[in-house]
Amino acid sequence: MQNFIWNSETENTEDDDASTYLSIGDLMSGLLMFFVLLFITALAQIDEPKRVVIGNVIGEMKNNNINVKVNPETGDISIQESILFAQGSTELKSQGKDFLRRFVPVYSRVIFSKPEIENEISRVVIEGHTSSEGDNKTNMELSVLRASSVYKFIFYDLNFSTKASLSQKILAAGRGEIEADRTRDNPADRKVLFRLQFRSDELVKKSFINKSQDKNK
Repeated sequence: MQNFIWNSETENTEDDDASTYLSIGDLMSGLLMFFVLLFITALAQIDEPKRVVIGNVIGEMKNNNINVKVNPETGDISIQESILFAQGSTELKSQGKDFLRRFVPVYSRVIFSKPEIENEISRVVIEGHTSSEGDNKTNMELSVLRASSVYKFIFYDLNFSTKASLSQKILAAGRGEIEADRTRDNPADRKVLFRLQFRSDELVKKSFINKSQDKNK
């Protein structure tokens, strides 16, 4: 028969080791929480200039009685096809030209109103969008040509104080039916977007890529 000998010193050592592991675990958890909070705080500070820009865009649109839909999260301005073009056409309507005459100078003035706003905006993209009606090739061509028509009207036919500065940031692109409802022909999908690209978003993206690369090393 094997005798069991209780050793108080062994038990105390095991208790001490367990306490040590718990203390280290608590310390690591605390450090992790600290860095998470620090990262969240840094992101909030990076995102602040973007919120300022979007707030200024929304405010100036309202102050000048320009009725457009501004996405409060992205700053995207959506202009419906019915305002700018006849269905299937790439030629701006008179109504569309009148709208752009009112909208573009105010929009551009916001972008260049303050150095911090101008520096935060890296690019202004005019995007043509279509509904899912028709084939993809035709829709892509239509969206590109519509964006180009808006671009040409802005820089060939309009005169406003920040025109030269805007020309350094703006480009035209077609998105076709990429973001359209594929289950039906939704007229709301036929539109032109004025989309802002922000330097703070680029910083966040770059930070995320760098962290991902570090984890894979």
